[in-house]
Amino acid sequence: MSFTLRGARLVDATMDVASGDLTIENGTIQAVQHAKVDSGNVIDASKMLILPGFIDVHTHGGGGHNLHTTDAQEIENYTRWVASTGVTSFLVAVVGTPNCMPEAQLQTAASAIEQWQHDRQGAEPLGIFLEGPYINEKRRGAHPPIWLRIPKPEETERLLELTNGHLKLVTIAPELPGAREMIQSLLAAGVTMSMGHTDMNYDQAQEAIELGITHMTHCFNAMQPLLHRAPGPLAAVAQSEHVTGELIADGVHVHPAVMSALVKMLSPQRTVVITDAQAGAGIPDSVFEFGGQIARALCGAARLEDGSLAGSILTLDQGLRNILEMTCVNLQEASGMLSYNAARSIKVADRKGLLREGYDADFVILDESLALQATIRQGKVVYAQNGWDERLALLEQ
Repeated sequence: MSFTLRGARLVDATMDVASGDLTIENGTIQAVQHAKVDSGNVIDASKMLILPGFIDVHTHGGGGHNLHTTDAQEIENYTRWVASTGVTSFLVAVVGTPNCMPEAQLQTAASAIEQWQHDRQGAEPLGIFLEGPYINEKRRGAHPPIWLRIPKPEETERLLELTNGHLKLVTIAPELPGAREMIQSLLAAGVTMSMGHTDMNYDQAQEAIELGITHMTHCFNAMQPLLHRAPGPLAAVAQSEHVTGELIADGVHVHPAVMSALVKMLSPQRTVVITDAQAGAGIPDSVFEFGGQIARALCGAARLEDGSLAGSILTLDQGLRNILEMTCVNLQEASGMLSYNAARSIKVADRKGLLREGYDADFVILDESLALQATIRQGKVVYAQNGWDERLALLEQ
């Protein structure tokens, strides 16, 4: 099946074309800007914006679905729901479990990914993100102490065995005993290592970066603050020139003024917008679980019963609007922050995150108010509304 979307504004991290054509064939992008199509499969997309599909490397769920689960069907349900927020690919997040490794959850995540590769429904789970249990108790956030563990070589081997090649990103507190060895082993296995939920100071963060860490989990949250005489780990990341930093773009976890400062400090090219969303994302006034803890949507975020933050209720389509409203970036830069930067961080930027010939046909169609109209994953319609379901119906024939 070949089709062309004609006359849309095409925007990604590398271009902003006021009116162009995007031609898709067999799930990949065949031509950009100046398409030549002989078939009748041309869809008028004038007055629309087309951006690469959003990539969320840090989310715990949404739409009532948890990703930290022993039920693979729950992950499958999430893949279908999250496409309605513009996400075309994501990582399945796993956290800790009481007094043991989260073996069942890791196996479930790996199984769900492999089942998706067979069924190919909804957004694509690109791999597994392990946030904890190797984090510092002083900066644990909503992670209970009973979940936390000290890194050990035998557990590193077990992690790789359980995840069957699908482990893409791991958050670790590099100051923990045994962390250096775990970091080195996972880096050798091709895993992107992130510093987070850490009590590191500036010098320790510099050492972690020299060791090979290239990512920071939710900047400003669960770490030492950025102070003028005690700069903390964020200053080391800002100076690194290659480490990417996550930003929860809900305006709650990080004040909008500080969101803007972070983007200026890291640059739009190294900022990765994430949701850190919980199962209640997209459901107003929802009550849900985070690793067995009761949480609720309250005051624009996910909060435990004691009122402490436990992730967000953000969706990435809203994240795009927030970034443009709360920071100094333009649409091209924002696109990179929601797609290409994440793809680079987890090493899939050779096929994801850009509107480029040969790349997967993962993109979103937005109207001029940035309201989501349709989500296309590898040339397949995985979400459509406002008449776009009918306009794109030919793609299902």
